[in-house]
Amino acid sequence: MTEALKIDVWSDIACPWCYIGKRNLENGLAETSGDEDAPVVEVVFHSFELSPDTPVDFDGGEEEYLSQHKGVSPEQAREMLDRVSGIAADAGLPYRFDLLKHTNTVKAHELLHFAKTQGRQAELTERLMSAYFTEGRHLGREDELVALATDVGLDTDAARAALRSGRHLPDVRADQAQATAYGISGVPFFVIDGKYGVSGAQPAEAFAQIVRQVWAEHRGVVSAPV
Repeated sequence: MTEALKIDVWSDIACPWCYIGKRNLENGLAETSGDEDAPVVEVVFHSFELSPDTPVDFDGGEEEYLSQHKGVSPEQAREMLDRVSGIAADAGLPYRFDLLKHTNTVKAHELLHFAKTQGRQAELTERLMSAYFTEGRHLGREDELVALATDVGLDTDAARAALRSGRHLPDVRADQAQATAYGISGVPFFVIDGKYGVSGAQPAEAFAQIVRQVWAEHRGVVSAPV
């Protein structure tokens, strides 16, 4: 039996394009699921902090954050958010930037590594992104993170202990070091079969096309592209 095609995804739960990219990847994979030789895919998420200097409790909304960090006017920030919200809606994601609580994401990434050890990384990634972008949950706070971990079936006490111990921080840093080694400077970034890099929230059909191509190569059906 052919080994699964691995897709490594570098992302930040506070990155609006990362959630869009995640959903587009999922929709692209769904497109391929009906193929006669449907790709067998394993998706693994890796940590990337877009703004590691962000405080846990950021004073202001998303417009203020963009103005401070991107050097744009409030009007430009609103235009940017409206554009992203429209693209997210096309992907089936009802973003609520009016509710969003900007925060430092390192603890969320630590929790995702804990979830990975429990076989619940995919479920928690979805839960955290949904909570952040559509529900206005505060993902910098321990109680909120533990509650979301419990939502996806993780043990409450074990999740809290993992956060308090900081034992998964080295895993977060290892992911970030690997991103640097790959030359990744922005997310989402997808590494397919350990060989092909795809940057940005590509459309679902683009993901479907490249996965089909790489799956055929992975299976030895076609020769590698030059």
